[in-house]
Amino acid sequence: MRLISHTSLISAIALSGGLSAPLYAAGDLTYPLVDTMQDQCFDLAGEAITCPATGEALYGQDAQYTGTASDYTDNEDGTVTDNVTGLLWQKTPTDDRLQYADAIGYCEALEIGGRTDWRVPSIKELYSLADFRGELLRPEEGEPTPYIDTSVFDFSYPEGQMAFAGQYWSSTLYVKGPVINGRNQGAFGFNFADGHIKSYGTGLDFYTGAPSTQSGLPTGDGQGAPGNFVRCVAGDADVYGVNSFTANDDGTVSDAATGLMWQQADDGTRREWKEALAYCEGLNLGGYDDWRLPDSKELQSIVDYNRTSIPAIDDVFEVTQDSETLDYWTSTTFGDIKSHANVIVFGLALSKSADQDEYMDWHGSGAQRSSIKTLADQVLTDDDTCSINACDIDRSDNLVRCVR
Repeated sequence: MRLISHTSLISAIALSGGLSAPLYAAGDLTYPLVDTMQDQCFDLAGEAITCPATGEALYGQDAQYTGTASDYTDNEDGTVTDNVTGLLWQKTPTDDRLQYADAIGYCEALEIGGRTDWRVPSIKELYSLADFRGELLRPEEGEPTPYIDTSVFDFSYPEGQMAFAGQYWSSTLYVKGPVINGRNQGAFGFNFADGHIKSYGTGLDFYTGAPSTQSGLPTGDGQGAPGNFVRCVAGDADVYGVNSFTANDDGTVSDAATGLMWQQADDGTRREWKEALAYCEGLNLGGYDDWRLPDSKELQSIVDYNRTSIPAIDDVFEVTQDSETLDYWTSTTFGDIKSHANVIVFGLALSKSADQDEYMDWHGSGAQRSSIKTLADQVLTDDDTCSINACDIDRSDNLVRCVR
């Protein structure tokens, strides 16, 4: 198993006189990414395996490339400092679900740790807390593991059949259009129980801003959006999560905010997960041969949530435009269903309720979902693709954008 630190890799290349690399000192990064913390490799069926050696099938998984590990300090005053991002977090979140507007008001009124500048985090700030060692298990399967470090953050699963509903608000509105029902305004959130990003109904009409009786989640009583939990953050807004792209005129794009270099244009080929890993490992572009498939946090870092049109990415990148989905593979295996890997959705995030015939933009462009790694020797059923709330599009051939 080869573990490579991104920082040490850049330094080693520079010192060896090999290929030049963008030299971004860690302290200069305004958007330092926290590692996903995934520390196991998995095969296509979802079984844990010894991580493959270089050149072997399935080499290049998330666990084989280590980024900056999470590093938190419990300040013992109700707050937690993230020593990587510099953000200050509320240790214990709300016990109750709040409507989007109420969540904004709750954080603005919060006074803990001697601070009064609390706010609802952006989706990129919130996603920085995601820990992909998590997995949601049925009671008969064992104890679940939340997608957050519970050694420093408090987290409780909802009771009853909706134990998977651990959604937390971000402040990031879905600006590309309504979600789910044709009129519902959405705001992104991350589910620390089941490890997904999606857009949830705010309870407001997308077109008028008036209260809506239709929701992003079923309540059972038809009384509008049930709301989500919220964990407030303090620190300067509009700093963490803001990219600084430069096109390098060699088919690559550098991001000075994260220190990453990206493949500027995907090659338009849809691949299953094994082939996606191999493609990036074998890519030679811009004079570099150390490309890899990005992990979930890396790929989500280039989503443009402020863009009002699709695809949800800056114009500096070139995106395959066709009538199919614009889901891109990551190297991160999905903890709940390990025969799947995470994808970041740059087009419509298609899903439907079990009684609907047509798919719609259910989760929002910029969502993080999951796709089956391969269809070989596997058959997809509604049990595989449907939750209580929705049935996602689940395809094994997705697009690829490599990173280094």
